[in-house]
Amino acid sequence: MNDLLLGRILRRHAGLDDAAVADLNHEAVKTEATLEQVVLRRKLVTRDQLYEQFARELNVPYIDLANFMVDPELVALIPEETARRLRAIPLFQIDGSLTVAMASPDDIGALDELRRILSLEINPALADPQTIDDILSHHGQGAHGAAVESALTELEADQALHFIEAEAADKTLEQLASEAPVVRLVNSMLEQAAVERASDIHIEPDEDTLRVRMRIDGLLRETGQWPAKLHPAVVSRIKILSGMDISDKRRPQDGRFEVEFGTRQVDTRVSTFPTVHGENVVIRLLDKAGQHIGLPDLGMAPETMSRFEPVYRQPHGIILVTGPTGSGKTTTLYAVLSVLNSPEKNIVTLEDPVEYRLPLIRQCQVNPKAGVTFATGLRAILRQDPDIILVGEIRDGETAEIAFQAALTGHLVLSTLHTNDAASALTRMIDMRLEPFLISSSVIGILAQRLLRRVCERCAETYVPDEAVLRRLGIEPGTRFTHGRGCPACGERGFRGRLGVYELLLMTPEVQHMVMERRSADEINVRALSQGMVPMRDDALANAAKGLTTPEEVLRVTQD
Repeated sequence: MNDLLLGRILRRHAGLDDAAVADLNHEAVKTEATLEQVVLRRKLVTRDQLYEQFARELNVPYIDLANFMVDPELVALIPEETARRLRAIPLFQIDGSLTVAMASPDDIGALDELRRILSLEINPALADPQTIDDILSHHGQGAHGAAVESALTELEADQALHFIEAEAADKTLEQLASEAPVVRLVNSMLEQAAVERASDIHIEPDEDTLRVRMRIDGLLRETGQWPAKLHPAVVSRIKILSGMDISDKRRPQDGRFEVEFGTRQVDTRVSTFPTVHGENVVIRLLDKAGQHIGLPDLGMAPETMSRFEPVYRQPHGIILVTGPTGSGKTTTLYAVLSVLNSPEKNIVTLEDPVEYRLPLIRQCQVNPKAGVTFATGLRAILRQDPDIILVGEIRDGETAEIAFQAALTGHLVLSTLHTNDAASALTRMIDMRLEPFLISSSVIGILAQRLLRRVCERCAETYVPDEAVLRRLGIEPGTRFTHGRGCPACGERGFRGRLGVYELLLMTPEVQHMVMERRSADEINVRALSQGMVPMRDDALANAAKGLTTPEEVLRVTQD
């Protein structure tokens, strides 16, 4: 959306003055978001109100595609790559004129390109860009599924597969892995994962089946069962892409590669692990388009954010973010760094692996083979005159002691720890043989977090959860909440995306004293609650009350 036009809409219809619009533009630049994203995030206008006004300014109709039945045959008129690039969906045709929903109906170049492709007169209409992307992804899933089926059929007929055994010649495997059907099968699997916003792909060999599962919004879902005889060719193809040794099948290996889907670039991290039925493969997908997440996008409650800001603004000390694997800890740390990042600060990170590239920040990846561990790397970083240090994870007492000493000597240190809640991080560090005085004098705040699945906005409706669920959460039976009924935008799952829930423990003098006395995590937790810490479950329930998630999801994620 044109920022000048959006600014005019905000002045006319949202009552904002020039200074307020300038502040919004400044926030957009600072958080690397669009002005439109900032406006919607701040809820200055609803999505429908914004696009209705935008359509009036452009003198075109506005169409809510969430309530529109799209004809697959018309969608297929425009090549998928072109449709995604132009964000355009054909809606209906009358005589020689085609009405097309577009994110930018004022783009003359896009309209001319559509006229050349379709040889029809184009009548543009405005639609929500996200809904256009959702519909194109939904229709793309069918294409990816067909591509997988086609490749499987061709591979089934390939006699070479019948001679591939566990100890097959590496030359034969390498040739087979480079054949067109195997390449198409692996590419279609990767494209399907990208379309469905999967964070991980699991390729799991069983005795008679090769199972494919994808982690979508935090939960694994089976997406295919392939013949077991495909396993050597598929795994070899992935290992070739990742720069691994296809001849070594008995040791775990790690690798990475990049892949492009239209305008999207996705980094992957690949891990293999030998099992009784063959090598298990897990591919983590890191979408570069989604890497710039600012603190306002994390979904943190205003009260927690107001308590957290003075913590990360301190010039020295250590801040810990805790939670299980996949709970968004690294995303939170990156969001903090994006706020603190400036030409006046020297920020250095030590990660395993480096997930996203951050401008103006020196990032280093742990490499034990080259002698770069968290401990040795951290010692070297301290000789690089840093102001702020991010240590990807504190795994052992040696790394912890160096990090804490760095915090005591005038550095701000950010790191993660695997514990279930904020208070447990303090006792965990004592278990790592850190001296209590070092902990109490270095730690300035501990943020524990989890990720909840977010209710799909497109198909949200009110409902009454099961009484047993409400009782376990201490909620009166019959209370109404919001869930998703399922739609193409969310893959009929009722959820789309995730949001964070948090609890923030501040190192007050009372908590410091309890650490020095080696008090239990339960005792420290009680004291922190009395001093204003909001429990993670209460934060999650507040999101459910707002209609952002469901009580069942709260119970699943925050069970004791």
